[in-house]
Amino acid sequence: TDCHYCLQSLRGRKYALREENAYCVTCYDSLFANPCEECKQPIECDSKDLSYKGRHWHEGCFKCAKCSRSLVEKPFAAKDELLLCTECYSDEYSSKCFHCQKTIMPGSRKMEFKGSSWHESCFVCQYCRQPLGTKPLITKDNENYCVPCFEKQFAHHCYSCKKVITSGGVTYHDQPWHKECFVCAECKTQLSGQRFISKDDYPYCVDCFSKLYAKKCASCKKPITALGGPKFVSFEERQWHGECFNCAKCSVSLVGQGFLTWQDDVLCHKCGSA
Repeated sequence: TDCHYCLQSLRGRKYALREENAYCVTCYDSLFANPCEECKQPIECDSKDLSYKGRHWHEGCFKCAKCSRSLVEKPFAAKDELLLCTECYSDEYSSKCFHCQKTIMPGSRKMEFKGSSWHESCFVCQYCRQPLGTKPLITKDNENYCVPCFEKQFAHHCYSCKKVITSGGVTYHDQPWHKECFVCAECKTQLSGQRFISKDDYPYCVDCFSKLYAKKCASCKKPITALGGPKFVSFEERQWHGECFNCAKCSVSLVGQGFLTWQDDVLCHKCGSA
């Protein structure tokens, strides 16, 4: 058999095959040997050719660009076309875990949250210590909690239905309520953002309170409530709005004035004397 390129006999000589053609070592190296990325010399056919992403190295040249330790059959990482052992890569480029402050090694799973990085085993609920992974979470005082634990530890529970208040809510008598649970004790109309009156620790809309509890003005017969004005007059089991306490005959206001009574009427002194 002869060399496919130089046609010299290969009998008794080393040779290499390529695409079923035989080449002498000299021709093979000159035609097909890859240049080494490190030493730039050809990787001859009797040398081991190590390749990574289209680049080639001699076995002895395949080493960490920083510490020069061999990377043969060892894990490594690439950065800016340089090959680094995992230790050097971690020292130079790897993130530090927000919780334990240790390096997050290349190849290990990294969790990112609010601009910080975490080991998967460190990214856990502060209360139950279970991994949070990609589950919904809530942060309080720089600590992370799964939703059930946060609700158990910190969330307010509605005074009415006892369920967790996740957003909004109303405070009444120092107790939290859902907006939809804060209703009139009588007609169940929602009172959030509305005027209401409290009695016996229960809220009532103005209409219901007036119907149930407010005293009626002896003159206009309408309920007397604080919402109707701060002033009212009371006399012998009867009450009047301040603006309704007038002489029954001449309609002059009797608030702060002396008056006389005649049957169910109140009269100013002038009309009463007449």
